[in-house]
Amino acid sequence: MTVDPAPADVPATAATEVEFISLTHTNPSTELNPLPTRGIDLGFVRRYVRTLEDAGFDATLLPYGSNSADSFVLASAVGQLSDRLKPIVAVRPNTVFPTVAAQQLATLDQLTEGRAVVHLISGGNDTEQARQGDYLSKTERYSRTGEFIDILRRSWTETAPFSHAGQHYRFDGFGPGFPTYAGSIPISLGGQSDAAFEIGGGKADIFSFWGEPLADIRSQIERVHGIAAAAGRADRPRIWVTFRPIIDRTDDLAWAKAQDYVERIARTFEAATHRLGFKGDPQNVGSQRALEFARRQEVYDRALWTRTAAATNANGASTALVGSPETVAAAIVDYIDLGASLVSIRGYDTLNDVIDYGRYVLPLVREELAHRRATGRRGTLQAEHPGAFATAGQA
Repeated sequence: MTVDPAPADVPATAATEVEFISLTHTNPSTELNPLPTRGIDLGFVRRYVRTLEDAGFDATLLPYGSNSADSFVLASAVGQLSDRLKPIVAVRPNTVFPTVAAQQLATLDQLTEGRAVVHLISGGNDTEQARQGDYLSKTERYSRTGEFIDILRRSWTETAPFSHAGQHYRFDGFGPGFPTYAGSIPISLGGQSDAAFEIGGGKADIFSFWGEPLADIRSQIERVHGIAAAAGRADRPRIWVTFRPIIDRTDDLAWAKAQDYVERIARTFEAATHRLGFKGDPQNVGSQRALEFARRQEVYDRALWTRTAAATNANGASTALVGSPETVAAAIVDYIDLGASLVSIRGYDTLNDVIDYGRYVLPLVREELAHRRATGRRGTLQAEHPGAFATAGQA
């Protein structure tokens, strides 16, 4: 994609505000330096959550897996350990009945005075789903997620008992449910399959993407918004994009660090693959797309690097942004220009990266957006830090 990094006019699609999201780690073990652990190091969790808040992050994802800490319990802890962070609870509909999930989420929302968010994971790996007794096909899983969303919202808003008889859930006389702090809790959904787009575009408050080249994200955002319009929605889902930035004082130093990191990440992933048994080509479309981008080329646009995805078989969010803080901040603004208002950045040196992002990246992005609000024009960040655009002759 050829991009002019210096036009003064702010694109009509650009988001005017951004919320930064991270992911809560429960111990010091990282992909760069895996350490033996019992799972939760409470002192580390306290320090990590406080560091996120001090760094200026707005929200943190509590991930879910069959072998991970429970996301609801962890979200409740994060809510009490922080004053402003929004805990985003990852929930797989196969693991909890929707009226119970509504009750749990409303309780978290009350405890955090309105900070709760839920991210629904329909499930992209049959082996992982089967570990907790889920044998539905992917299409059926997304159908279930759509029904799950409807029940969540009714549980939070109905003022009288209601019954439900759907394809996946049935109950009689539920409610009124336990109330949220104030209004419905935001519901996030991600995925790249046709079913994910249909359910997310039609029903979700937030649609989540992994980091992809700008031209591809643009078309995907347009698709989500088109589905929302066709569903008769007056609003559009907010767009969430996720990256794994690798930064250093200069672009050259950052690329040297990235080359070192990817070798270490690959070794860790290989060991984890043997331990957890996830082998072969990924089943989910998002990972398949990430690997296809990696096969085509390593570097896209200003700073997007795909070799980290290739090294991990695109297991989860794995595309990096590489460069100086200024280059990475400019790259984040490129995605904000396409409409992303939620940006997840989490590093490979987890705690130290939170500190560095808070000191050197988040302020630059927020300064650019403040300049735009004050002047109606772009600042100089994107024009002065072209990153890979320069070497590709696109600056």
